[in-house]
Amino acid sequence: MKRRLLVALVMTIALLLSSTGLVAADDGTMPPAEGQAVYDYITKTSPYQSWSLFPGKGKLYKGKHPHGALLTSYVNDVALKGINNKVGTLVDGSIIIKENYMPDKTLGAVTVMYRVKGYDPDAGDWFWAKYKADGSIAKEGKVAGCIGCHTAAIGNDWVFTGPVK
Repeated sequence: MKRRLLVALVMTIALLLSSTGLVAADDGTMPPAEGQAVYDYITKTSPYQSWSLFPGKGKLYKGKHPHGALLTSYVNDVALKGINNKVGTLVDGSIIIKENYMPDKTLGAVTVMYRVKGYDPDAGDWFWAKYKADGSIAKEGKVAGCIGCHTAAIGNDWVFTGPVK
């Protein structure tokens, strides 16, 4: 009887934490930290353009090098909950995507930050990817340029787009 109550309590706490964005639900649908798998996930399994925009950002806001003159940033539900709840560190399964546009509003690239538990503890466990406009992989993995730049935002969980705490 005590064991059942303990199990029920633990499951209730896990459900509550998952719903607040403090931990991610692991339903087995998240892709491995691999460029093609992530691309397939964000374009087929869970098309990112149906996700929420990064809170406080609209479409085609002014960008900076190396991303693009104009940006549109999307977040999956896991990241959105964490950002809205000001968790400070986004949970595993959080994905932030930037569409990188040229000054003439032509899509130049799509860049991705994807938190994967244990992937790269020295760089916040973020998997980085850059896809060309045609969907081909330009960069993926522990991308030195991404890590080197985003180190400046380590106090905001490596995120420049807006506050996560």
